[in-house]
Amino acid sequence: MLDHFPNAAKSGCMACHGEIEPIREIGSEMLNQIMARGEAMGDPAGCVVCHNGDPNETKDKEIAHGGDDFYPDPGSPWVNEETCGSCHAEQVRVQWQSLMMTESGKIQGTCWSFGALTGYEHTFANYAVENPVDPKDRLGTDTYRAYMERLKRLEPNVFVDRHEPLPEAIGFGDLDRLNDEPELAAFTYIRQECNRCHHAVKGRSKRGDFRGMGCSSCHIPYSNEGFYEGHDKSIPSDETAHPLTHQIQGTREATVTVNGINYHGLPAETCTTCHNRGKRIGVSFQGLMETPYASPFTEEGDDQPGLHTKHYIAMEQDIHYQKGMKCQDCHTSNDVHGDGFLAGSNLGAVQIECSDCHGTPDKFPWELPIGYMDEFDMQPADGAARGVTQKQLPHTWAGTQHKKKDGYLLTARGNPFENVVRDGDEVIVYTAEGKDLRMKPLKKLVANNEVSTRGLVAMKSVSKHLDRMECYTCHSSWTPQCYGCHVKIDYSQKDRCPECNENKEGFDWVAAGRKHMQPEFRTQDGEDAMGTVIPGHVSEQRSYLRWEEPMMGVNGEGRVTPLAPGCQPSVTIIGPDGKSILTNHIFKIPAGMEGGGETGQLAIDMSPTQPHTMTKDARSCESCHASDKALGLGISGPRPWDEKHFVDLQTTDGTVLSKRAEPQMEAIKNLTQDWSQIVDREGNQLATVGHHWKLSRAFNKDEIEHMRREGTCIACHKEIPENSNAINLLHHVAKYTGQLPHSNEEHAGLVHKILLLSAWGQTVGGAAFGFAVFALIIWIQKKRSRAR
Repeated sequence: MLDHFPNAAKSGCMACHGEIEPIREIGSEMLNQIMARGEAMGDPAGCVVCHNGDPNETKDKEIAHGGDDFYPDPGSPWVNEETCGSCHAEQVRVQWQSLMMTESGKIQGTCWSFGALTGYEHTFANYAVENPVDPKDRLGTDTYRAYMERLKRLEPNVFVDRHEPLPEAIGFGDLDRLNDEPELAAFTYIRQECNRCHHAVKGRSKRGDFRGMGCSSCHIPYSNEGFYEGHDKSIPSDETAHPLTHQIQGTREATVTVNGINYHGLPAETCTTCHNRGKRIGVSFQGLMETPYASPFTEEGDDQPGLHTKHYIAMEQDIHYQKGMKCQDCHTSNDVHGDGFLAGSNLGAVQIECSDCHGTPDKFPWELPIGYMDEFDMQPADGAARGVTQKQLPHTWAGTQHKKKDGYLLTARGNPFENVVRDGDEVIVYTAEGKDLRMKPLKKLVANNEVSTRGLVAMKSVSKHLDRMECYTCHSSWTPQCYGCHVKIDYSQKDRCPECNENKEGFDWVAAGRKHMQPEFRTQDGEDAMGTVIPGHVSEQRSYLRWEEPMMGVNGEGRVTPLAPGCQPSVTIIGPDGKSILTNHIFKIPAGMEGGGETGQLAIDMSPTQPHTMTKDARSCESCHASDKALGLGISGPRPWDEKHFVDLQTTDGTVLSKRAEPQMEAIKNLTQDWSQIVDREGNQLATVGHHWKLSRAFNKDEIEHMRREGTCIACHKEIPENSNAINLLHHVAKYTGQLPHSNEEHAGLVHKILLLSAWGQTVGGAAFGFAVFALIIWIQKKRSRAR
């Protein structure tokens, strides 16, 4: 700092922080503005612009840091209106309506799994919040605003006008209520586990989870280890929970230098600080899948270190990640920061689709209508071509302004895709890292014969695929699938449980966030000293894990999509006396919902998902059409979950010989099918599917029958090779002339030949028959004429 801004030495801050890194790179417009503003505020080092404090004090740290008026984390949402918001007012304004702040989808989802406590309504958020009165306060183009108003009319339970604050968890004095209202444990679960990642708190300080608050959650780099590795000697380098460096990461124009290495943009690892739970899209994007095993071991022979308190195996990385793209290269400012209005679920907040960049085999992205692949309808969108635009959104002025070539592409909802432009019949993606990725849309690839036969068949010959399916339904190479979430919430209290040495309790992250509202905690960096402890200790286990091709269903947009276990809790609740109130219990939602009939449906949800594991090669046809699992009929193999399973000496009819035998696996009483089955062959739904949206569901009977092709081989081979005299003769001729197929390609060629011969035979035969009938009629008429 002092090398480049000698006048900064006059600031008292430099007495301790003289070697600190400038918050932005030397020569950047942002840094120059900060230094100029700091000079005007009496701090030539510019520190008070963000941190406040007293720049005239050089000895007393408490005075220099200004007491309660010092901002250790200027990005905190509790203070950022005075810091980041002085330049980025719109982003700060909309933060409170953003899904990363409200977490209303997670709240509704957990309430659903405890018996649909709020029904389909997205009632609660971490904090009380409501929409602006003026619809024009929604950030975006007029087309986008109109589009979102349409979605609000279609899905009023998701696009609500206000959220009520999440109810309090059950307190130490009310634990006996659990006997009659065990579903209240949902709020303990939400507050301790589900909602520890929202922007208004710094969250737990564990390996992989270190981050800032508010704007700093994304824009200040923290390593997984949580150590500071910059040059400021006053910041401890041997304790965790510090930023990696005192610099802002953002666009390709923001250069961050650490340990002699420059980088740009927000690393995906910043996003995985939070996006490692739930659908796990962040770690999946990186090619990491959670595993219960702690191997391979370290060089010292220890367990694999926990990351986000989990262990991982290395899987195939998303092709976008392999190409050097980051999360922000696809997800827009509106996706991430929010548009100022409430959306209760990810699908409601995200405005991009695969076709926005790749188009279709028949149309370039700019030839597609608004809403394509984002219909929230059972029919594909139609209408005029969306074209391109020459204008960025006003609130993104501070970001990089790229060369727009022929114009910025538009997202499915009508906003400019400001880092993706048209250049003739190609697309350029300007990545945050600094790469300019030139891409041929599908239409050009098809014209250049650069698409495989399988791809052409899937996208063109079977046009219904693109009319009804998400691209990632086929192009996801794997999906993490954690079947059965066995949740135990233990409320044992040592004064009521003879076996207990301590009370079972945990940290309430939502209460900690609300404590920041109080003046004495407004500027506090983190929640460690908040003391927001509530009764109940939460632990989780799984029944089993899978990653191969996921099952499919219909998402809220009305399109066929991959499904993965969402919230599938089997709940065990231990009361304050240490005795079980519920054991392996699956709640049911009220009667008449989700095909549950009079008894209600099981509240275990299979969730539509975008796995973020894209690959160029799509899954095979038979992996969908010849797979019971893919159709939602379940993985064959597991024995009934609603029975106890004994493993001991027994007779062949299953009679256990020992009177002292203990069950190896307890029953889950009302789970009569496997966790992976959501529908039966008659189309009866057996669990819930994507309860946020009206159109989300399992396949119905007609769709299952239409898609099933497990008997395709039998259709031919019940005659081939020897069950028909004609086929037997052809088979022997082919055998002795070396024409029998020996590879998949040869077999496919033969089937194709047979299909063409059959089609031409029937066409020519039909035409010949018609000609013969016509000739016969003419002959009869002529014969009659002669007879006269």
